[in-house]
Amino acid sequence: MNESLKKLIQQQAPQCAELEKELGHHFKKPALLIRSLTHRSYSFEHSELPGYDNETLEFLGDAVLDLIVGFLLFQHYPKEPEGILTKMRSALVQEAGLAVVAKQLDLGRYILLGRGEDNNGGRSKPSILSCAYEAIIGAVFVDAGYEAARRVVERHFIDRLQLNNKIEITDAKSRLQELTQHHGGQAPTYSLVDSSGPDHNKSFTVSVLLNGKELASATASNKKAAEQKAAALALQQLSPQ
Repeated sequence: MNESLKKLIQQQAPQCAELEKELGHHFKKPALLIRSLTHRSYSFEHSELPGYDNETLEFLGDAVLDLIVGFLLFQHYPKEPEGILTKMRSALVQEAGLAVVAKQLDLGRYILLGRGEDNNGGRSKPSILSCAYEAIIGAVFVDAGYEAARRVVERHFIDRLQLNNKIEITDAKSRLQELTQHHGGQAPTYSLVDSSGPDHNKSFTVSVLLNGKELASATASNKKAAEQKAAALALQQLSPQ
């Protein structure tokens, strides 16, 4: 561990202690929590921390979340078919769902961002919040294993699973496809219109088309999120008021 990282961990110790209370997990290795909160834009602006960001922990956390949320759904809805459980899990762990959890934790306050991203409202961007939450779950898994990660995830998701009445949870793309096919139309398609910005802060614009006609377009920090936003806009136009 280099001296710059040691200094960063010391500086962030009070904030990390606050966040650990919210998470319900105390890190044996504080550097893991710091890394999970470090956005690529911060690493990009700090040459003393080359390549030190949360992206690999995000990759791991994504897989851990899929497993844990899938198991929780299996426990709470044992009679539901695979297709419904898959849609429910997708809605819970997609960007918008994770951003809700991150906002409840006030996660934006703790993320380490580059000056440009910070000035551009990065602390409230769903893409940055959801990725940081995934990275935190990955960090908990590395720090203390599956059971520790399960406890943290269950703490944040249990209220959304323990419902008195079953609520159908689907993402916007699924709802749009169901709507168009119900009315005898083809499945909608998605087309990348534009991508721009530096590598650490790209934006993607995607159009959703039905029978070759554009229904809506939207921009987000990744293609999947842009597709979801475009589908949601299309649903607003197609659904009766």
